[in-house]
Order: sequence, then structure tokens, then C-alpha cells
Amino acid sequence: MIAISPRPVRRQWNTISFASTLYLCPILDLLLTHIPSHVPSDWQEQVRLGLQEALVNAAKHGNNLDPGKQVHVRFSVSEGHHWWVISDQGCESTDQNRHECSCIPIDSANLPEHEAECGRGLFILHQIFDQVQWSPEDRELRLCKSWR
Repeated sequence: MIAISPRPVRRQWNTISFASTLYLCPILDLLLTHIPSHVPSDWQEQVRLGLQEALVNAAKHGNNLDPGKQVHVRFSVSEGHHWWVISDQGCESTDQNRHECSCIPIDSANLPEHEAECGRGLFILHQIFDQVQWSPEDRELRLCKSWR
């Protein structure tokens, strides 16, 4: 189930919440075309890729694909900026399969495949968005794309 709700604050925020899943096509379609945050057509492909990467990370690494946990996306357009704030509910600290990734570049040539890919998502996000901010305390990823 996908839920959309407007949330008025200083700027007009909308929210989409969905159960942790990798079936993201309808969510991405909503995020890219929902008024008022319609993404300009020349950005569609790259922003879709970036949002997909961020949503996969939240559902898979954040919520461990637990369908009982939600991924929340707040989105807004304000003063020439498109904003997306993606949050997950996290998985238990005893989860041995969770791999924390850092932003520090590493030589991945000799690492196992799952560890060599760690950090590629952050690299993609930094290439696509003008601002990428991760808040581990809030479990929030803030993405911004400016059209100015």
C-alpha cells in the first residue's frame, strides 16, 4: 500500500509512505510527477536513478526488506530547489547481514563483491544531486536538486 499525504509547514511538503519493497516503479512515478514537485523532463532519467538508489538503500539496507517496516519520503519544491527526504525505520543492531558503508573512497579491487559495491550508491547520489546529507540519528537522507 502506498499512502500520500500533504503536510503543511513553512514550505509545502508532501509525504509518500510504503512498505519496504524493491518494487519501486509506482513510487518513483509519483515522486517524479506529483504536483507540486513535478521534475523537469531534462532531469527525469538521472533523478529517477538517484531516487531509486536512495529508496533501494532505505528498504534493503535500512529496513532489511521487512514488509512490516515503512519507508517514508517527504518531498517539496521551494525557492528553485526540489527536496526529497527519505527515511527508514532501521533494522536491529544484531543484524549480521547489514553492512555500514562510509563515504571514504577505498580500493575495492581486493574486496568481496558485496563490499566492493559499498559506497557506489553514495557516489551516484553525489553525481546527481546538488546536496546529499545523511543523518544517522534521524535515519534520514536529504537530497536536493536546484534548477537555478
